[in-house]
Amino acid sequence: MTEIGSTPMAVEVEYGKPVPAPDEASRPFFEGTLRGEIMLQRCRACGFWMWPVRVRCIDCFSDDLTWDAASGMGTLYSFTIVHQVVHSGFANDVPYNVAMVDLREGVRIVASVTAAAADLRIGMPLLAAFDHITDTVALPRFRPATTGS
Repeated sequence: MTEIGSTPMAVEVEYGKPVPAPDEASRPFFEGTLRGEIMLQRCRACGFWMWPVRVRCIDCFSDDLTWDAASGMGTLYSFTIVHQVVHSGFANDVPYNVAMVDLREGVRIVASVTAAAADLRIGMPLLAAFDHITDTVALPRFRPATTGS
């Protein structure tokens, strides 16, 4: 288990890789991933979408925030291919990608793309998919969008 102070940030389960431990701030996000949705904060005053979690809108500074489901659609902004084993849980996955995905809502998140490295293209359309890890955590990944997806 990885901890900052006394707050658990990740736990390892049979999955074998670090797994986030939802806390009060991230709970709406992880509840959404369990339903197959990417939940993001949105300002009720100006409509601005935000990630990561904030206490005030970074556009208008309002504290009137809510959680809304994002479309799950995005484009590949950037990626890297990891060739080193940085955690034993990822040893069988090397090489694997770590991607930055621009969601349609204007938010950029980090995830992986379920595609071979040779098939990754900056700007390619992507759709969210989810790996159900535990009863309380599903992790978002993305897959290439195909015509009609």
